[in-house]
Formats: sequence, structure tokens, C-alpha cells
Amino acid sequence: MSRTLDDVLAWLRAYADKIAEEKQYLTKLDSAIGDADHGVNMNRGFQAAMEALDDKAPASIDKALNTVAMTLISKTGGASGPLYGTFFMRAGSAVKGQETIDVSDWASMMDAGLQGVIQRGKAEVGDKTMVDALTPAVEALQQAAEDGDDWGDALAAAAEAAHDGMEATIPLIAKKGRASYLGERSKGHQDPGATSSYYLMETAAAALGG
Repeated sequence: MSRTLDDVLAWLRAYADKIAEEKQYLTKLDSAIGDADHGVNMNRGFQAAMEALDDKAPASIDKALNTVAMTLISKTGGASGPLYGTFFMRAGSAVKGQETIDVSDWASMMDAGLQGVIQRGKAEVGDKTMVDALTPAVEALQQAAEDGDDWGDALAAAAEAAHDGMEATIPLIAKKGRASYLGERSKGHQDPGATSSYYLMETAAAALGG
């Protein structure tokens, strides 16, 4: 079964709610290896994005994601705004003009978003960034699409893969961003960007997987 604009909007709102709920935890993670502002910045950006969607109802999936992208870029501080903004902009461009999406489309969207993040942040798996959670999630989605899995199985697999990728950042030495200044001292801490990226997949599974 296909998913519609309303389904995608439900996911975006679920993610915004999750960020609001976990903003202190995300900031706590960031306080250990960053600027202690990831949760606050992400919450500010996504609350503004939800207001923008409320102010002017988007006509299509790509326009909804573009609205989120532009709001995040303008309203979210630090690296999160440009990185997540790029993610959503690229994800939307992968389904430009489409009124509905299937699992294969979703996999293409998430891959396009990931490639945008990699291009913008110059990070790869093992650098202790959001890429560590997004990459295995996208790989799981691509495999699920190839296998013909339904939405529930595909998104559950992606969420599980993102969770594993998030936890895999704990022993890593950060190679990008503010955390990279700490060198060896960045070991033993879970990356906040990988954590918020896991929430992206977790809320997708809940909102779109049923």
C-alpha cells in the first residue's frame, strides 16, 4: 500500500514531538562532546518547521519536505540546520511531483537525504556522526525494497539498523565537528546527531509502518 502526503506529515509531526520530548537528553549527549545545544537547536528548528507547515499547507510530499528543509536551514543553529535541511531537501527532490510513495520510493528518499548529508558534512561511517546511524538504515531499506517487504517490516528493519549504528558511535573517536577537537576523549560517548537520526527512523516506523 502506498503512503500519502498526510502520512508523511504525520511522520514529520511525530518526529518534531520526539525531538521536543528528548531535547534535554540530546543536549546532555552534546554537552559531553559538543556545544551542548543539539537538543535545543533541533527543537527550535522543528517547532518552527511545524508552524511553517501549519501556516501554509503543502500541496505535495516534496513541497512539505522542502518547507521543513528551508525552515531548518534558517532557524536551526550549529551544524544541525544545514545537515538536516540538506537531508530533507534531497529526500523531497527524490519524489518530486509524486502524490504517493511506496517502499522503494521511501528507500530512494532516505538514500538521497543521506547522500546530501555526506556531501555537505564530508563524513563517512566511523566518523562518529549522524552518518553512522543513517547509512545502515538506508542499507536496510534498500534491501527491504529489493525483497518486496511491506512498510512495517521495512521501516522496522531501518529503525533497528539505525539504533545499532547509533550505539556503535559510543566507542568511536570523533573525526568531524566540534567533538573531533576532543580526540581520544570523545570515546565512550554516544553521538547526539546519530541519536536524533535514529529518532528519524524510529518515528517513521511508528507513523508509516502500520
